[in-house]
Amino acid sequence: MSSCLFDQIPACRAKTLRFLTYATLSLFTSLACAQAWPSKPITLISPYPAGGGVDSVTRIIAERLAPALNNTITVENRPGAGATIGAGQLARSAPDGYTLMVGSIVDYAIAPHAHPALSFELKRDLLPIVQIGFGLVGLVVNIEVPAKDLKELIALVKAQPGALSYASSGVGGQVHLNMELFKQMSGTDIVHVPYRGTTQFMPDLLSGRVAMSLDSLPAHLANIRAGKTRALAVGSAMRASALPDVPTFIEAGLTEYEAATNYTLFAPMHTPNSIVARLNLEVNTILKRPDVIEKLGAIGMTVLGGTTASARARIPVEIEKWNKVIKAGNLVLTQ
Repeated sequence: MSSCLFDQIPACRAKTLRFLTYATLSLFTSLACAQAWPSKPITLISPYPAGGGVDSVTRIIAERLAPALNNTITVENRPGAGATIGAGQLARSAPDGYTLMVGSIVDYAIAPHAHPALSFELKRDLLPIVQIGFGLVGLVVNIEVPAKDLKELIALVKAQPGALSYASSGVGGQVHLNMELFKQMSGTDIVHVPYRGTTQFMPDLLSGRVAMSLDSLPAHLANIRAGKTRALAVGSAMRASALPDVPTFIEAGLTEYEAATNYTLFAPMHTPNSIVARLNLEVNTILKRPDVIEKLGAIGMTVLGGTTASARARIPVEIEKWNKVIKAGNLVLTQ
């Protein structure tokens, strides 16, 4: 007999009833947990040092998300190893909504090439809840570089291959890959000089020891506005309100170049859907507030928001994009 006839087979009926009982209890338990969340303080990891762009965004979100959840949120800085120490901590955390992180999908798409012994995998262990926005990235040159626009810079570099250098925040970081993508698209030869971060290479950029960087721009805005450095192009699809007179790479002639610092709220994979949905809703609401838009805009950010599905859809796009850059440049990112 291929099917259970409940009136004729008591054992089958009993097994089915037990299954339904367990399923019902499991459902009620999940609902109870979701309704109780949050019932204790939340830790929001910033995988970069205090005072930087990611940390600033993390604290802006935390300050507004805490009252929305009627709860306490503590920002915990866990910098190091290209933001992978903080992400590793998140991946090891319980998927209960009490440990979250603001990080970059781009960083974790690149990370396996620079850190082969990673303790986590982006697609397997990290759940992007919502993309908060994109940070402004741009090509900044020392004021003595005799190029007033992108076309002049490309011509200058091609006339002197290997003579000019660029600074990055480290091998395998987004600044490094941003410039490698630029070099490939423009057919130029520029020497890479890695540092530990923007604050470490800024004095050399100002003095001319390095000629340029393709960096996140908030840290450079004061020097650009003071005429100490020059921004030649921004990596966004449209001009940035922070630098309205600076063209995009697309406008400047590099028609396929686009780069930005990604800011995304993550949770551990397998966090309950009800908690993910609540966080997505609250953060999207926060991102529509004029004061938040103004604050994020002041540090060179474009607010995005959107669904969890759209955030997850970005993962394979970024992985494919940077894989191509690494392979095309024969880049060795491990140190």
